Amino acid sequence: MRRFTLATRATACYAALRRIPRLRLAGRVAGISGLVVDIDGLGGHVSVGDRLLLEARDGRGVQAEIVGFRADLVQAMPFDSLDGLGPGSSAVQASEPGGGLAVADAWLGRVLDPLGRPLDGRGALPPGAAARPLRVAAPEATARARLGPRLDLGVRALNCFATCRMGQRLGLFSGSGIGKSTLLSMLARHTQCDVAVLALVGERGREVREFLEDDLGADGLARSVVVVATSDAPPLLRRQAAYAAMTVAEHFRDQGRSVLLLMDSVTRFCLALREIGLSAGEPPATRGYPPSVFAELPRLLERAGPGLQLPDGTAGQITALFTVLVEGDDHNEPVADAVRGILDGHVILDRRIAERGRYPAVDVLRSLSRAASGCLDAEETAMLRRARGILALHEDMADMLRLGAYRAGTDPAVDEAVVLAPRIEQVLGQGKSERSLMAESFALLRSALAGD
Repeated sequence: MRRFTLATRATACYAALRRIPRLRLAGRVAGISGLVVDIDGLGGHVSVGDRLLLEARDGRGVQAEIVGFRADLVQAMPFDSLDGLGPGSSAVQASEPGGGLAVADAWLGRVLDPLGRPLDGRGALPPGAAARPLRVAAPEATARARLGPRLDLGVRALNCFATCRMGQRLGLFSGSGIGKSTLLSMLARHTQCDVAVLALVGERGREVREFLEDDLGADGLARSVVVVATSDAPPLLRRQAAYAAMTVAEHFRDQGRSVLLLMDSVTRFCLALREIGLSAGEPPATRGYPPSVFAELPRLLERAGPGLQLPDGTAGQITALFTVLVEGDDHNEPVADAVRGILDGHVILDRRIAERGRYPAVDVLRSLSRAASGCLDAEETAMLRRARGILALHEDMADMLRLGAYRAGTDPAVDEAVVLAPRIEQVLGQGKSERSLMAESFALLRSALAGD
């Protein structure tokens, strides 16, 4: 006679429970207003962030996410076009209400959309062991590791005047057409890191392939994961691109790796949040942005940085560079002001410098790394202070020099600035394909200040 132990019975019961079909709730589309779909029949059973599958007239399934409630109706926004949806279309709760990405190491070298679907024509992405939620809290502040040693970004202007440490978060603030994307491509190729994760949020569709093939290149792509949502994608998909990229970066960070996260751009992420909030009925506040935008920004940006410190004292790091497209070259507009207050430093790209033909057009006098003091020695700090002083004095005297109102020999400091400032400017200029190591960057600056 066969005897059953408690463990055997428990295993059999668990297997029987797994065979029971999952309960799936269904409702009906009651109306569509703008980007929002009103659904009846699901109230009281779902929550914000749950996923739905809407059935169009032609049988096409449209993924959607719940963004709010109005009376007894559920408000959802689609990840795809609303074409074919109408009153009476079915709305079924997805099997995984909150969504997620099953990130795997084999995703390196791949290009995907925010829902984890491949965009590079190389077949399906191999799933990881378990799906990671897209929206999670940042690591506990008191348990996070500290910033690591300084990180070689491969760009002289940043290595010297906005020195970055592993796990630091920097913002690249720029107007349109100043070379922001070009600088981003230089960082993607030249930065010393184990893994690079790139989020192209609201990018022009024409530029995606050019960026992958010309700017990033085969070698850069081999160590990267690229998440793409172009400007014509629905706002929910553009918002999701930022969450997906951060989730991929966290996967590699939790393995103890050094991860470089490049997001272009935070502004388009905020514009997507604005479209979602206004469509759901949220009142506009600052320059048309609803309050939820400025509540969501720190939740995303704080997830980057050092991971939890392991018992052996090590930790993975997400070094993040977020681009901010300032409207009308106004660096005090709401999104730029909010992002600058959250991050650990800012790099300003100036249109006047670009018009002079010096690239990257980094304004070193207005750029700042808040963590640089922890990774520079006394000699480097003094050298940078002197270089900034020379550039500032030369800028103050520029009009007088241009008009010929200054006579050489009147002020020794101005005479020195007239000689050395152009040499410092030469050091700051760098070709798109040129890489400058950290030691080389400081050596060239030291040589320029010596008048060599």
